[in-house]
Amino acid sequence: MASAAEQLAANLNFGAFSKATELKKRLWFTLGALIVYRLGTYIPLPGIDAAVLQDIFKQQQGGILGMFNMFAGGALERMTIFALNIMPYISASIILQLMTSISETLGQLKKEGESGRKKINQYTRYLTVLIAILQAYGVAVGIEGMTSSQGAAVSDPGMFFRFTAVVSLVGGTVFLMWLGEQITARGVGNGISLIIFAGIVAGLPQALVGTLELGRTGALSSAFIALLLFGSVAVVYGIVFVERAQRRIIVQYPKRQVGNKMFGGESSHLPLKVNTSGVIPLIFASSILLMPITLLSLTATQGGGFLSELAVWLGRGSPSYLALYGALIAFFAFFYTAVVFNPVETADNLKKYGGFVPGIRPGKNTADYLDYVLTRLTVVGAIYLVAIAILPEILIAQYAVPFFFGGTSLLIAVSVTLDTVAQIQSHLLAHQYEGLIKKSRLKARR
Repeated sequence: MASAAEQLAANLNFGAFSKATELKKRLWFTLGALIVYRLGTYIPLPGIDAAVLQDIFKQQQGGILGMFNMFAGGALERMTIFALNIMPYISASIILQLMTSISETLGQLKKEGESGRKKINQYTRYLTVLIAILQAYGVAVGIEGMTSSQGAAVSDPGMFFRFTAVVSLVGGTVFLMWLGEQITARGVGNGISLIIFAGIVAGLPQALVGTLELGRTGALSSAFIALLLFGSVAVVYGIVFVERAQRRIIVQYPKRQVGNKMFGGESSHLPLKVNTSGVIPLIFASSILLMPITLLSLTATQGGGFLSELAVWLGRGSPSYLALYGALIAFFAFFYTAVVFNPVETADNLKKYGGFVPGIRPGKNTADYLDYVLTRLTVVGAIYLVAIAILPEILIAQYAVPFFFGGTSLLIAVSVTLDTVAQIQSHLLAHQYEGLIKKSRLKARR
């Protein structure tokens, strides 16, 4: 067994990758799907004056519109068919996950396994279309009221423009939802996360050039730019360290005698990540905040003093925005951790297979112990996520640093990269095991 493990580790190289035809097909499919997504971010809505929009976004690039534009991969700035991006789908997923904890009907569907999951996914798609229609209509109305020194953003406003804008934006969101599901099923990695990742990474070169340009013009000092780049590298290192950090709980299995032989008695461990929820709280919190505030920013000029004051109160970098953003991140950190890890179910499974935590009685005591440890870890993970998201926000608001160097964008980019690399390694390991099994069968026949 040891020699097989050593052979497996030795063969896990580029040569093994070149022989993994299934993995190569998945990688090419993922790359092709992301290229299609990037091409779609350049297909504009009909009736839009692109020059006026560019001028408006230059004036508001430090605000909430700039952040939403970053998540959309520049699609909002160009007002393309993918301007809403995948955010309506994320909002629908949040609502359905919350409902599964409240509604007994949806809770039963979740327990039905694959068939229940398919029904919940179908409900999520329907709700995505509904949310996308509402948000698309709000965006269309907001664009009609946007003007700059070059004129109005919409050349011919009215119901026809609103209809075409809603159809185009909803169609773009539905296509991205389908594309993300296809990447998950036929590619490598989580499709929805990869779409957001592609939008962020696509803007990194332009953000770097813009930062260097600020240094050339004297808006930012060279020392500050060097400190910013060093800080970004340090943040990436910290993210990788925390994302891989685990609390390993020892699990002991009793010995069993079968005939004259003894089996079992080995010890294992139950790994609990410090940040069990991963990047999901940041994506959920951003989705909850970004679209309503973006619509508010677009329509504030048409809604009078109250909407204008509300837009300022929830403006990017304001104390109220930072407090709300941090509270949402902390809430979703605990909520999603509870969704993905059930201490009672884990304790029952350990008891079923004879496993136990040393010093802890099986059953309810084990469940309480796991819940206690997980809660403490989630507190640390939530503080880490809030710090990663909020501290760079203050820096961005004070020094007009591009959003791409913020903690949210870096965390999403690094986390998605780590998850994708882990899936690629899993496919390579599966391919290597298949090769070893085939070789052992050939030797057995001889």
